[in-house]
This record gives sequence, C-alpha cells and structure tokens, in this order.
Amino acid sequence: MSERANASVIPFKVDDEPEEGEIAQASVQNPAERLHMAEAVRMAEAIVFASAEPVSEKQLATRLPDGINVALAMTELQQIYARRGVNLVRVGDAWAFRTAGDLAFLMSRDTVQQRKLSRAALEVLAIIAYHQPVTRAEIEDIRGVETSKGTLDTLLETEWVRMRGRRKTPGRPVTYGTTETFLDHFALEEIRDLPGMEELKGAGLLSGRMPSNFSIPQPPADPDMLTEDEDPLTDIDLEELGLLTPRVTED
Repeated sequence: MSERANASVIPFKVDDEPEEGEIAQASVQNPAERLHMAEAVRMAEAIVFASAEPVSEKQLATRLPDGINVALAMTELQQIYARRGVNLVRVGDAWAFRTAGDLAFLMSRDTVQQRKLSRAALEVLAIIAYHQPVTRAEIEDIRGVETSKGTLDTLLETEWVRMRGRRKTPGRPVTYGTTETFLDHFALEEIRDLPGMEELKGAGLLSGRMPSNFSIPQPPADPDMLTEDEDPLTDIDLEELGLLTPRVTED
C-alpha cells in the first residue's frame, strides 16, 4: 500500500470572514497608528454626541488630528454603535446619533406631536423632492392647480425645503430644493434613496394602472450643486425675498 493510501486527512477550520469594523482596524497596521485612530474615533464620538445637528465630515476634519482618515474613523464608530440602542447614522455628508429603529416605540410618549401637513403641502414637498431644482410655476404645472404662498412658507418653516437659486429665465424665478433636515427626518442617507415607482406602488401610494408614459424623475446626485440654468442667490436676492435684513447706509 502506498504512503498516499496510508495518509490520513487532517481537518482544518477556515476563519470566518472579518466584519467591516475588523477590516477597518486591519487597514491600520502600525500599533501607534491604531492607537492614534482609536483616539480619533473617541474624539469624533464626543463631537457628534455633543452636537444638536448632524456634523459634516468637513467639520470633523477640522477638529480631528491632522492626517486622520475621517471616513475610516466614522465607519469604525458606526460599527461600534451598530447593535446598540443608539446608532450612528449618515445624513447626506454628515453624521448623527439616532435611536435605533427597533426601539423608537420607547420614545413615543416623549416625542412632540407635530402638526400634520396638508395634502397640498405633501404634494408640493414630493414634487420638490423628486423634481428639484423646481420653481413655483413648474410645481403648479405638475400639480395642475395654483400653489398658495402659504403652502411653500409652511415647508420653508419646517426647514425641509429651501430656496436654492434663481432660474436663468425671464423673471428669474426662485428654485426650490430639499435640505439635510429633510433627509434626517425621513432617515435618508442621500436624496437618491427616495422610493422609486415600484416601491411607491407596493406601498399603495400609486395606482397600479398608471399611464404607460408615466415616470418618476431621479433627483440629482448632489442637491447642493447648482445646475447650468441656475444662478446662486446673492445678498440682493436674499433682501428681496426677506431672508436678509437690508443694510443701512449712512448719508
């Protein structure tokens, strides 16, 4: 009988694939660098925890030690809080701590009951979210009815909608878009996470017998970037719109 025939099979165990947090740690090989990263993660945790508003990565970069990979530090911190009662969530280009979704019922007694938006306001909000940048005239054209100024004012007061620029057309109408507060309220990382047509049909928000040519536009990848047919709002524009106190000049 050959040696191969007498050979026994020795079982061995393949290690489980590393999780994302472990990958982030493994990417920092030097012990001193790992210690430096761990301290940066603690600092980022303190900054986001103490902030009442989501903190952008740009803001974090200015407050964390030089040379720190902010995205890597936040990914590691997000993994740390992944299974806790409070989660670290991304809101656009910013980060914030939020109650874990499965524990939201515990906070129901403490939440402030907000006034429900009217049907008109919800329609206008949906149009702005999907069609931004969009003017009031374009909103009315899509809805087929006139949109009152009060409806837009309500959405501006909620800080879900903002004036973003002026269209390069006669009359230079104001264009509207959504805000990071909108993303935060509806738990969206970015505006393109809005539900598509099939999701809306599944939720019963769209009729199953829609016209064959009906489509839902895809919002821009970067809602903060002005389009080619938009001008930025100037101080004069803000004064005209009542968003900036006019300067008082001495005679």
